[in-house]
Amino acid sequence: MRVDRFGPPVLSLFRMVVGLLFLFHGLSSLFGVFGGARGTGQAVPVGQWPGWWAALIQAVCGALVLVGLLTRPAALVASGSMAYAYFVVHQPDGLLPLRNGGELAALFCWSFVLVAVLGPGGWALDTLRGRRAAPTVPSPAPAR
Repeated sequence: MRVDRFGPPVLSLFRMVVGLLFLFHGLSSLFGVFGGARGTGQAVPVGQWPGWWAALIQAVCGALVLVGLLTRPAALVASGSMAYAYFVVHQPDGLLPLRNGGELAALFCWSFVLVAVLGPGGWALDTLRGRRAAPTVPSPAPAR
């Protein structure tokens, strides 16, 4: 049994979980569901900068990454939004994520970088649409 055959399905599952969590995060801020913005039970006011726009990016990009549609661009935008969140919102409160509350932003940022670089995996709408979906991780050369 070849271990590398599990790469595309595991990458797909990772992408789906990260996308779903990001989608829920955005929906909670947009509509006040799942505890609302920052656990307040309230939605972010429509159009408020940057919270409402960040929530919109989270919902749209989270949904696209979840289903594997336009995965790489959506993951790149999501990653950038989390880098912005970390450096503008969290980092002024301290350098380290554990001190400034930015762990989630850092984890989302780097998770989306991984998805943007490796692609959506084998189970994605991009794959059905004929886009390049296989991870770019090289497979070991066959033994001779």
